[in-house]
Amino acid sequence: MIQLTGFADEISPELDVQIEVLQSEKMKNVEFRGVWGKNVLKLTDEELERVKKEFDQNSISVSSIGSPIGKIKITDDFEQHLKDFDRALEIAKFFHSPYIRVFSFFIPEGEDPGIYRDEVLYRMKTLTERVEGTEIVLLHENEKDIYGDTTERCLEILEHVNSKNLRCAFDPANFVQCGVKPYTEAYSKLLPFIEYLHIKDARFEDGKVVPVGEGDGEVREILSALKINGYDGFMSLEPHLKAAEIFQGFSGPDLFKVATLALKNILAETNWQWN
Repeated sequence: MIQLTGFADEISPELDVQIEVLQSEKMKNVEFRGVWGKNVLKLTDEELERVKKEFDQNSISVSSIGSPIGKIKITDDFEQHLKDFDRALEIAKFFHSPYIRVFSFFIPEGEDPGIYRDEVLYRMKTLTERVEGTEIVLLHENEKDIYGDTTERCLEILEHVNSKNLRCAFDPANFVQCGVKPYTEAYSKLLPFIEYLHIKDARFEDGKVVPVGEGDGEVREILSALKINGYDGFMSLEPHLKAAEIFQGFSGPDLFKVATLALKNILAETNWQWN
């Protein structure tokens, strides 16, 4: 049994529309990244109270804070970014979210990522140390153009930090966009660290994101293997079927439903049950 969740800000910037579509798709969880055109970290305390009240009234839980932490250049100021991280931590505690999504910093275009290895590892270790002793886990997402965008560098980060408070949010489409075959080249190596799954698919030929099962993300193979390995965590729908920017994506209600149906069809094919 797995739990479906997703980035509801891809449905609409309006909270009531997000909730309506989530309910229509029988999704009881959300990966909270933003609402009203604002990133989650930019919401005021009053706005967060309003969101939580609506989520609670509609029995929707926050599976993860979809933060942009680590989505800055490795050459940008880290101390200021830590203040943003502290805000993300406050918000996770407020929503009783077990996870905060993070990234491992953009590398200057055309430069060897190895030049920044030590700084990346220091920053990832520092972020993780801030949640050690709590029940909150940081989820490193393998985003394109950050340090940890390949299998080897994801593994390097996770092994170096070596903490139960830093795990992997495995994203097949992001690997495809980096030229990595998600199941063939990444899954088995990262399996000990996989604690969360982002569901989107993409094509090697042009990097375009497509409904799951229509691209080269080897999603069927991944879901079949996860079932064999006893995975019982979240699968987070992140369609990106219309547009994707640095801090958010957009699909709209109809395309979000298309993406949900595609996922549910593959889950049925691979004998998964979900709630």
